[in-house]
Amino acid sequence: MQKKKKNVTPQAGQRQLRIAEEIRHVLAGIIADNNLADPDLAGRMVTVTVVKISPDLRNATIFMAPFGGVQEPGDAEKVVRALNRAAGYFRGELARQVEMRVSPQLRFKIDDSFEEASRIEALLHDPVVRADLAKAKEEAKAAKLKDAEPKVVVPGDDSKE
Repeated sequence: MQKKKKNVTPQAGQRQLRIAEEIRHVLAGIIADNNLADPDLAGRMVTVTVVKISPDLRNATIFMAPFGGVQEPGDAEKVVRALNRAAGYFRGELARQVEMRVSPQLRFKIDDSFEEASRIEALLHDPVVRADLAKAKEEAKAAKLKDAEPKVVVPGDDSKE
């Protein structure tokens, strides 16, 4: 009987992390130079938040967020489409600035982690959730005090409580 493989992505190795960070710095510099001809990118400031690179270093996913947040609905998607159109340019610049055997294929995506963190923060400040958290904290404190009560052991007393 053959064992079923688990769908678990392995942890990124030290080399992957180092190269991903170097790619992030170089791409941030290229975008900051603002030498891009695309009108959707002209004058736009973008934050490159994370770069995830495949174990074979041939594919990289770049997570970005518009600098200063999203001004208009659909603004971030427009910038991502423009960045993906310019991926060939970025790949060429990356090949010139980072010494690698193969320059990775680049794919840009919106980084939703900031919005998710804001949503969680708003939930934690909700009065109902605050009350639940306070109640749980009191219950944990009471349980801890109950466990911390000293137990008196009388020699020769074998009775169990």
